[in-house]
Amino acid sequence: MSFDVDDELKPWIEMLQSPDESDRLVAVKTLQHLYDERAIDALIAALEDSSVAVQKLAVTALWEFANPKAVPALIQCLGSLDEEIREEAKSALGELVTGDHLLLLLDALQQPEVNVQSHVLYLLRKIHDVQCLPYVLPFFESPNPTLREAAVTTLRYLNQVNQCAPAIALMADPDEKVRRAASLTLGHLSDSEAIPCLCQALTTDSDWQVRRDAAKSLALHADPAAVSALEKAVKDEHWQVRKFAIQALQKTPVVHTMPLLIQALTDEYSDVRRDAAIALGLLQQGEALQALQQALDDPDRDVSIYAERAIAKIQKSMQEPSNA
Repeated sequence: MSFDVDDELKPWIEMLQSPDESDRLVAVKTLQHLYDERAIDALIAALEDSSVAVQKLAVTALWEFANPKAVPALIQCLGSLDEEIREEAKSALGELVTGDHLLLLLDALQQPEVNVQSHVLYLLRKIHDVQCLPYVLPFFESPNPTLREAAVTTLRYLNQVNQCAPAIALMADPDEKVRRAASLTLGHLSDSEAIPCLCQALTTDSDWQVRRDAAKSLALHADPAAVSALEKAVKDEHWQVRKFAIQALQKTPVVHTMPLLIQALTDEYSDVRRDAAIALGLLQQGEALQALQQALDDPDRDVSIYAERAIAKIQKSMQEPSNA
């Protein structure tokens, strides 16, 4: 292959044909430092070098050039047998791909290669184009859990997707990583059908991270229908679940949760106590003042600060004339 370059670049590009790997590495490194875009074609050709080290360095160099001309060749690198090259190409493409490359990525998604499919599903999150949806949905039924997880995560990033029954169905997936991803994705859909499913996951799923992620999504939905499940989750054995359940209750303040929140002020984990103080402040009930005043002596500074703010909020609400 010949390249139209001047005398400065020519010796280094010719060195890419050397039988000595160390020469070719020096050539790629030098072309990288010269940073002359006329070297891009030569660097793209170096992606097919017999040496994995040269290939990887060429990917890195093309990443630094940040020229979209390299995108098709870098997409091909996603199918490399070498994991480091695949990861380097994925990172480079993460900064290079735009909506103009959508068709290229969708074509690559059709390749029967798990590594390529997984990385392309990741890259589609950078584009957010709802046109991806018909190409992503078939992966929800993939026998490979990594692809199911990647697909339902990608769904989260697509614009204009409000409902997706197949995503709800993945809450019953046998793989906990898929259920975690589905739990988080459902929080980004405006689908009331997701609420009962998230509530069930919050209270019954065997994986605590699924329960935690369900609580996070219910916080985004802020639906009063979830309060009963959230109350149960405030007693979960894992503090992370208790914490996010209380955060969700902050979005749907209901007076009858006050005793539960007061009890949470004595939780062994400060994050839980802090969020309980915040939630009590939002309820604006004078009956919570005594417990909040005791929380002023909490050993964790954050808890005492938020208890003080909650007290101020409640006292202010008590001074305001009632609208009744």
